[in-house]
Amino acid sequence: MAQHLTLGDEVPSRLREDVLDLVFAPGSPVTEAAVAVRYGVARPTARLAIERLVADGLLRREPNRAARVPRMDADDIRDLYDARAVVEGAAAERLARGGAIPAEALAAHRELLALGRDDGGFARIDADFHRALVAGQGSARLARLHAQLMGEVELCLAQVQARRLLTAPEIAAQHQGILDAVIAGDAAAAGDRARAHIDGARDRLLAAAPDPDRATWRTERTD
Repeated sequence: MAQHLTLGDEVPSRLREDVLDLVFAPGSPVTEAAVAVRYGVARPTARLAIERLVADGLLRREPNRAARVPRMDADDIRDLYDARAVVEGAAAERLARGGAIPAEALAAHRELLALGRDDGGFARIDADFHRALVAGQGSARLARLHAQLMGEVELCLAQVQARRLLTAPEIAAQHQGILDAVIAGDAAAAGDRARAHIDGARDRLLAAAPDPDRATWRTERTD
């Protein structure tokens, strides 16, 4: 029997897609009125959608202020990716000790492999792959730590995609290296490759900023 999204699920999903597609640029406010008009819903539904994304880390809200898309500077990127490397490196090592790859990670990897060099749309697949790897490694606490990072990580992946800092085949090749180490049961290599994959994306993001030491990243799309 087909499942249908409820209004309470559909609006947050559409808002999430628009934030990640840079319809709402980093630093811009996301108000209840704007969401209500854009998606043709009542203000309470818009409010719930915004709060869902705030909880997921895709929006930030200060007291008595409208929610905004986070504007991450170079220090934010370094801190986020350093934390991500610790968590995902440990997850890859744990997976390698078991020698098994989560089915959801394999499905995401196959989907990414189907994309060509000039294809977009890989940010969601990339996020799905990393979520699945960490969720499948067996530690609920490690998975919770990763979930707390993933909202901001997705914002970064959206920038990688929009700026074309990496291509889908490049990402897939790096993922394959991680998977090969996991299958081989080589925990050290799995952890090292996961961390190198994350560090490489971090460095490309930082290089996209006009001033890597101080300025926020560029937000314009290249297409």
